[in-house]
Amino acid sequence: MEFDWIDCHFDLKKITPREVEEAFEDPFSIRLLPESGFYEKETRFFLLGKTLNARFLFSVFWTDGKNYRVNFCREMEEHEVDFYERKNAEWV
Repeated sequence: MEFDWIDCHFDLKKITPREVEEAFEDPFSIRLLPESGFYEKETRFFLLGKTLNARFLFSVFWTDGKNYRVNFCREMEEHEVDFYERKNAEWV
């Protein structure tokens, strides 16, 4: 997969491209397609993933299957971390 970092809408010094890529490579990451609202029209997806340094990241992204463009990325909030861990516990 290739990432497009041109015209990124979040601070790449606070969350590095490598950390974002690690969250996408997380085998336990959760990818979601919104059910309604603005993102439905724009075909954006949500990803909840963890970096190698155990940093939990929430990303909004677009993909064509080969390329990824991350529109927004931030650290997960506590309830999102709980959701991530609960969903992954179901697979065990």
